[in-house]
Amino acid sequence: MLVGVTLVALVTSLLATQLGAAPALVLILNVVSYVAGGFYAVQAGLASLIEARQIDVDLLMVVAALGAAVVGHWHEGATLLFLFSLSNVLQAYAIGRSRNAIKSLLKLRPDAATVRRSDGQLVTVPVEQLALADVVLVRPGERIAVDGVVRSGNSTVDQATITGESMPVPKSAGDVVFAGTVNQQGTLDIEVTKLAAESTMARIITMVEEAQERHSSAQRTLDRFEQRYATAIVLGVLLFILLPPLLLGANFAENFYRAMVLLVVASPCALVISVPASTLSAIANAARHGILFKGGAHLEDMASLKVIAFDKTGTITQGEPCVTDMLPVDGIDVTTLLATVASAESLSEHPIARAIVAEAQQRGLAVREPSAFQAITGRGVRATLDGAEVLVGTASLMQENGLTVPAELLESQATLEASGKLTTLLVHAGGRWLGVVAVADAVRPDAARAIAQLRRAGLRHVVMLTGDKEGVAAQIAREVGVTEHYAELLPDQKVQQVERLEAQLGAVGMVGDGVNDAPALATAHIGIAMGAAGTDVALETADVVLMANDLRKLAYAYSLSRKARRIIYQNLAFAISVMVVLATLTLLPGGGSTFAVGRGGPRGQHHHRCFERIAPAGGPSGGRWFGAWRLVSATWGRGGRVSIRPF
Repeated sequence: MLVGVTLVALVTSLLATQLGAAPALVLILNVVSYVAGGFYAVQAGLASLIEARQIDVDLLMVVAALGAAVVGHWHEGATLLFLFSLSNVLQAYAIGRSRNAIKSLLKLRPDAATVRRSDGQLVTVPVEQLALADVVLVRPGERIAVDGVVRSGNSTVDQATITGESMPVPKSAGDVVFAGTVNQQGTLDIEVTKLAAESTMARIITMVEEAQERHSSAQRTLDRFEQRYATAIVLGVLLFILLPPLLLGANFAENFYRAMVLLVVASPCALVISVPASTLSAIANAARHGILFKGGAHLEDMASLKVIAFDKTGTITQGEPCVTDMLPVDGIDVTTLLATVASAESLSEHPIARAIVAEAQQRGLAVREPSAFQAITGRGVRATLDGAEVLVGTASLMQENGLTVPAELLESQATLEASGKLTTLLVHAGGRWLGVVAVADAVRPDAARAIAQLRRAGLRHVVMLTGDKEGVAAQIAREVGVTEHYAELLPDQKVQQVERLEAQLGAVGMVGDGVNDAPALATAHIGIAMGAAGTDVALETADVVLMANDLRKLAYAYSLSRKARRIIYQNLAFAISVMVVLATLTLLPGGGSTFAVGRGGPRGQHHHRCFERIAPAGGPSGGRWFGAWRLVSATWGRGGRVSIRPF
C-alpha cells in the first residue's frame, strides 16, 4: 500500500510542479512520497545500524534520497525510494509463494489415521501419535497416512504424487505403500514401518525447504556485498564532505553540494534502473506466449542452463491412460473387440476402464451396461453381457478361470509390453478369444519436436527422470529423442540426479508437474512447471510456468532469456559507465564552464541547475584542489537564447 502512496504522491508532485502549483503544496506532496517510500527502509536501516552496527542498502537509499532533497531534487529522491520499496515488495511476494508450496505439500498428508487395535477396536488418532508396528485401516478413496507394508487386503493405489507412475499400482499383502498416496478400490490394513516425521512425504517437504534455503544463501552473499558497498559509499561521502574544507580550505557549501551529487550518483539504484526495462519487456513478451517467469532473476538464470531434465508422467506424456493398440484375433474386427471390452468395463471406476470407455464413445460405439459385474483387484473384471460371460484382464485371471491363453495372444501381449505399453488386457467373451487391448500413458504430440528445438537452441544435454518402470522409460526416451534417462526414481533420488548433473555438466533446468517433482524443481538451478495440469505444489515451487502445457515454448523461453541477458549486460555496462563519468566529473571537474545536474522549468523552456566554474584548479577562492565552482541556473528559451544566473 505504501508503495502505491509513494507513486501517487510522486506523480502528483511532478504534475503540480509542471502546472505551477503553490510551493507549499508541492513540498507536502514531496514529504508524503518520502515518508511512504522510506517508512520500512528507515526501520530496517536503523535496526541494522543499531543492532548489527552495519550500514546496509536500506540506509544508503534513505541517505541518498535525503541528500537529493537537500540539494533540491525531491523527485529524484522519491524515485529512488519508490524503486527500492517496490523491489522489497516483490521479494516478499516471492517468499510468500515459496511458503505456499510447503502449505500445499502439507495438505497432502492426512492429519489422522484409523488404527486397528489388538482387541479389534478401530480408533482414530493423529498421525504424529502412530507408532511402529501399528496397523492402520485405509478405506477406498482415502489418502494413506503413513509409509508401511500391506498386511491384508487387495486394492490399487494411485501413487503418482510420490513415484510419478501414470497408472494405479495393484497392492496386496507384503507390498509397500507411501504416505500421501490414494487408495482406490479395496480396503487395506497397513503396518506402520516409518513414523510420520520420517515418511517419504515428510522427506519431500524437508527437501523442498532445504532446497529453497540453498537458493536464499546465494541471496545472502549478494546482501553481504551490498552491505559493504553501502558502507563504503556512506563513509566515502562523509569523508568527502569533511576533509576538503578541513585540509584544503575548500568552500564548505559548494563541497557539500558536490558530496550530495556524489551520493545520489553512487546510489545502487543507478544499476537497478538499468535492468527493469529489458527484464520487464522480456517477461511481458514471455507472458504473451504462455510462459510465466516468476521474476527477473529466473529470466536471467535460464540463459545459463546447460542441461534440461524432464519428468515423464504428465510432462513428456499426457499423464492419463489411453488406448494405444488393439490386436483382434483372426475373424474378429477392432470394433467388436473395443465395444465388448468397453461394455464389460463400463461399471468400473478404474482409470484404465475409463480410458477404454472414452475411446469407444469417441468412436461412436454403443457401450452396453452388463447385467452382472465383478472387479477383481489387480487382475481385471468379470462381466455378463447378453447372457455371455466376458473376462478382461491378465493371463493369471484367465488361468484362474480355467482358460489356456493361445500362444499367439501371449506373443502379441509380450510384444506390446516390450514396446513400453504399461497395461495389456486379454479379452475372452462367449467362449472365444477376441484379442488384446493395450493401454498406456500417451506421449505428448509436441514432445519430440520440443526436444529437437531445445537442441537447436544450444542445449545439448536433454535427460529424462521418472519413477516409472525401466522398460516404459526406455521406450518413451527412444520415441521423443532423449538419449539419457533414469527410471524407477523416488523423489529424493531425482534430487540426487539433479545434483549430480549440475556437478558434472553445469546448471540444470528441471521440468515437471507433480508433487514428486517438487524437490527436484526446488533443487534445480531453474524449476519449470507444466501450468494447466500441474499440481499446486509444483506450480508454487517452480521458477517458470508453461501455462499452456506446450513444451515447444521451452526453446522460446531459453532463447528469449539469452537475448534478455545480453541486453541486461549492455545496460549494466552503460549504467556503470555513466556512474563512473558522473562521479569523476563531480570529484574532478575540468574543462567546460557548466555541468548540468537536473532539469525542470515552465512550459516551452529547458531549465537546468548547473555547476559553473569560477576559478581553475589551483586558483583563488579556496580552489587549490578542485577549482572553484558555483551552482547556477541556466535557461534555454525560445530561439536558442540562454541566460545564466546564480541559483
